[in-house]
Amino acid sequence: MTFLSSVQHIARRSRRRRRSHMIPVMVGGAMTACAIAVVGYLLWPTFGPKASSSPARLPVSVGASLFNVPTMAVRRKIQRHSGPQERVDLSFTFPALEAPDAPKHVSADTVEDSIQPIDRIFLSISAHHDILAPDARVRTIYPRYLEQASPPAQDGLTVRAFRDGTPYGNEDLFLAKAPNLYARCTRDAATPGMCLSERRIDGADLTFRFPRSWLAQWRDVANAMDRLTLQLHAPK
Repeated sequence: MTFLSSVQHIARRSRRRRRSHMIPVMVGGAMTACAIAVVGYLLWPTFGPKASSSPARLPVSVGASLFNVPTMAVRRKIQRHSGPQERVDLSFTFPALEAPDAPKHVSADTVEDSIQPIDRIFLSISAHHDILAPDARVRTIYPRYLEQASPPAQDGLTVRAFRDGTPYGNEDLFLAKAPNLYARCTRDAATPGMCLSERRIDGADLTFRFPRSWLAQWRDVANAMDRLTLQLHAPK
């Protein structure tokens, strides 16, 4: 009996010793799990990709001339970066002169309903590489191809037709002062006529494109081009 009692006593002491050893292990495991959970919670925001927002305007150098262009006005995604570029294509709403909204998805069923009147003025800024300046072409090149007849100006706007068979056949030249405007425009046909108006700033040429029908309010158009030029390339 004495031997059995001793064995039972030893077994109880052994179980108590094992339990006493397990308590620190369990406490340590719980603390480790809590630490891992806290670290994971703090680091969790870095696991997912962060949504990056593009800057509102981009400093762009074209022909060594610096322009500050609205990011959303840039028509080609490949051109939406700062730094030197050979050419940048932009578009603005008219007459607000703001960057247009992103185009909506159009399906084959809704394409006819989505066609809207043209309300954009397009602008291309490109390095000119010392070719003949736009105002010099107006003075020296265009007059060679114009019709002899020079009708009187209407509302301050003069129109001269280019002769057929010349490089500018089927086009007209519009000229005005106060504000200054010169534009070469195609005539209305199967598609509405469009106008080009160019100007030079240092190492870059600015080419504006807009519908010929806008010349009914030519002063607003001329002022809009002046305002855009100042917004994009403010004088030092």
